Amino acid sequence: MKDWFVYVLLNGAGISYTGIALDVADRLARHNAGEGAKFTRGRGPWRLIHTEGPLGHGDALRREAAIKADSRFKAKLKTARTL
Repeated sequence: MKDWFVYVLLNGAGISYTGIALDVADRLARHNAGEGAKFTRGRGPWRLIHTEGPLGHGDALRREAAIKADSRFKAKLKTARTL
């Protein structure tokens, strides 16, 4: 079983992106290079503001969905990172 991580990124415009990866540092570099998800292309640079894991793949997918649906949680992350 591989160890997956859930991560949340934030850009300078205050837009967040949530995803899962086996290697968060590599995934962040790919997002910033324009090779990440379509949503992140042209919206960077991105910075890492939150990670969770390691988790199994299914648990990581469920946690990713939960974070995406939780606007309060994402707002707290954004506020904590801008102080």
